[in-house]
Amino acid sequence: MRKLYAIGIGAGDPEHLTVQAVDRLNRVDVFFVLDKGEEKADLVRLRKEILDRFVTRPGYRVVLVEDPPRDRTPQDYRAAVADWHAARAEAYEQAIVSSLSADEVGAFLVWGDPSLYDSTIALIEAVLARGKVSFEYEVVPGISSISALVARHRTTMNQIGRAVQLTTGRRLAEGWPEGVDDVFVLLDAHTTFDRFTSQGLTIFWGAYVGTPDEILMSGPLTPALAAEIRRVRTEARERHGWIMDTYLLRRPA
Repeated sequence: MRKLYAIGIGAGDPEHLTVQAVDRLNRVDVFFVLDKGEEKADLVRLRKEILDRFVTRPGYRVVLVEDPPRDRTPQDYRAAVADWHAARAEAYEQAIVSSLSADEVGAFLVWGDPSLYDSTIALIEAVLARGKVSFEYEVVPGISSISALVARHRTTMNQIGRAVQLTTGRRLAEGWPEGVDDVFVLLDAHTTFDRFTSQGLTIFWGAYVGTPDEILMSGPLTPALAAEIRRVRTEARERHGWIMDTYLLRRPA
């Protein structure tokens, strides 16, 4: 039977790979890489650099899977994401059927950790549920963006005995979560931290963490620092054509 791995490859630094990840890389015949277009070609290049560095097994193949288009400003956000995931599942299914023989091993190289704010596991399950192809699969954890962020800022995810929450900018815009002192914010295109500059918070912000383009900023979340992060973020996005950033907001315990 076919076998698939969902391998976490860390937040950008090739040295984030675990020993387990390197072992699994060297069992793979076909690597499926999601192609998000020229704008995000760096993400494909970094995956290929990881393969060149760590895979010693000869004869492996790399198959690019074109990422279906997505509506970025939908009226119904959940419906738009569901449609996008369905199109992705179909693309994954076609790639597996056409490129992976019944006795071969395939893998998806997942940015960060497959269990954290990533759809790969759900998409693999969706392909199985469609019933057109069968396979076994295994998930290999990786260093997440939030792990890398706090390590680079030399801090911790939580304060002693205090609660932590992971959320999105969309959800944070609804208000600070009750009973929580540390909030990690992912997928925030609208710099929602702007709304909290009068609450005595500290921010730990990072973009392209673990890559040569890494940017780190931190300090008391004042209007001046918020404006500077916005400026730096905008310039970086324009320079690269894309941005991957996350941040931790901390309320004193």
